[in-house]
Amino acid sequence: MKSILIAGVGGQGTLLASMVLGNIAIKLGYDVKLSEVHGMAQRGGSVVTYVRMGDAGERVYSPMIDEGGADTLLAFEQLEALRWLPYVKPGGKVYVNTQKTLPMPVITGAMEYPADIPEKIAKDHADAVFIDALALAKEAGSVKAVNTVLLGRMARDMDIETRVWLDVIAGVVKPRFVEINNKAFMLGYGEGNE
Repeated sequence: MKSILIAGVGGQGTLLASMVLGNIAIKLGYDVKLSEVHGMAQRGGSVVTYVRMGDAGERVYSPMIDEGGADTLLAFEQLEALRWLPYVKPGGKVYVNTQKTLPMPVITGAMEYPADIPEKIAKDHADAVFIDALALAKEAGSVKAVNTVLLGRMARDMDIETRVWLDVIAGVVKPRFVEINNKAFMLGYGEGNE
C-alpha cells in the first residue's frame, strides 16, 4: 500500500496532481482511492488530497490517511508542509515547494509567518527535498504548472517510467496545456535538492 498526502492552498492544483497519481495507479493496474478536503479553498485556504494505491492485487478500502500513515508528503507551500508533517510516517519522503503563500491571519497582521520552516522539516526528515517549483513552472511557461513540477521531482524517486507519467498528464490536462505541463514535469524531474 502506498499513501500519498498532497497539501497546498486553494488554486495550486492539488486536485490535478491527485488525478494524475490516481490515473497512474489505474494505468499500472493498481486499486486506488482519492479524497480531497478543502478549507476555504477559494480564498487561499488549506487544501489536502489523499491518494492511496494498493500494490499488485491489493485492495484499497478507504482513501483516508491517519497521522503517521503517509509514505509521501507532496507539499505545494512551506507552511502547509509543516502543518501536515505529522501525517508522514518515520522514514517517509517529503517534497516541499519553497514558495510561501501568506494565509489571511498573516496578511492582516494577526499572526506572523513561521520562520525557518525548512530547518524544522529537515529536523525530522533529513532527506526532505526542497524545490523552487514556482521558478521552474515559470520557466515551463505557466505559474499554474507548479503541481507538475512537483510531480516530476517526486517521480524521479519512483519506479515508474517517465513515458507513463507524460501519457497520463496528457490525458488529464486540457490539450492546449500539455506541452507546458510536460516541460514542467521534466524540469521537476531533473531538479535536485536546493
